[in-house]
Amino acid sequence: MKKLLGAALGALLIGAGAASAQDYPTRQITMVIPFAAGGPTDTVGRLLAESMGRTLGQQVLVENVAGAGGTVGAARVATSPPDGYTIFLYHIGMATTATLYRNLPYDPLTAFSYIGLATEVPMTIIARPDFPAETLPELIDYVKANTATVTYANAGIGAASHLCGMLFMDAIDTQLTTVPYQGTGPAMTDLLGGQVDFMCDQTTNTTSQIQAGTVKAYATTSPERLEALPDLPTAAEGGLPELTFGVWHGLYAAAGTPEPIINELSDALKVALQDPTVIERFAALATTPSSQEDATPAALEAKLVSEIELWRPLIVAAGQFAD
Repeated sequence: MKKLLGAALGALLIGAGAASAQDYPTRQITMVIPFAAGGPTDTVGRLLAESMGRTLGQQVLVENVAGAGGTVGAARVATSPPDGYTIFLYHIGMATTATLYRNLPYDPLTAFSYIGLATEVPMTIIARPDFPAETLPELIDYVKANTATVTYANAGIGAASHLCGMLFMDAIDTQLTTVPYQGTGPAMTDLLGGQVDFMCDQTTNTTSQIQAGTVKAYATTSPERLEALPDLPTAAEGGLPELTFGVWHGLYAAAGTPEPIINELSDALKVALQDPTVIERFAALATTPSSQEDATPAALEAKLVSEIELWRPLIVAAGQFAD
């Protein structure tokens, strides 16, 4: 009798789970952004959230959960119910924090369900408007001659701005004073106010400032010049070919989220990436949407695995870790 009751209960639970997935979504979805409002990941997330909400028929509300290079927000999602009502947009930091943080409270490879890749964003090297150097070679010479006083802003260990700064300092063989913030939004505010000297940040956060002339721009990390910033040289043109890379963004949910829900979220992401408004806004921010093939769980998982292996030796060699 107990076995029969157990089997019946199991069947009911399975049926309830299937029905729940079939009805999804029936209420608001939260998209966690692990950085402060106004930063590049926040900008990408809000564009996607608005479009995905229209497709899903429910509002996708952005919630900024900043701290520790994105790991606070990641931990929040890792421990959330696996029901598809809490999703998570994180950039390349999902791969690098696996090595950067000694006591990460989750395993990036197993704590999440994969939804798909969203975009890959170039970085730009910028400085406060009255910074003395005018070109990238001049910037390199200046910071090497003034290592005791020059300050480099970033959004904390694991953030894209931190990684770019790490690569920049390695490329010029010079260690600089870094000033960490709870996101590149606050860092940009202090850069504009002259409290810090320079930073390396995603085009989604810098393009409008560069176009308006409110910051001094030196280079982009893209392989070629950007259509939105045609006068901005590449880092390779300025003598730093090592500084050629992009910051990819992926969308996740908690591990164990039912596959039908993941597929529905992935389909909504694909629609968003073909949304003319998203495409237009991405272009204005000097980035492009991921392809339909990349906006899939399998593509994101493969990207994460390969990027962890790519960055691990670089981070270990740099010796920059956090607890």
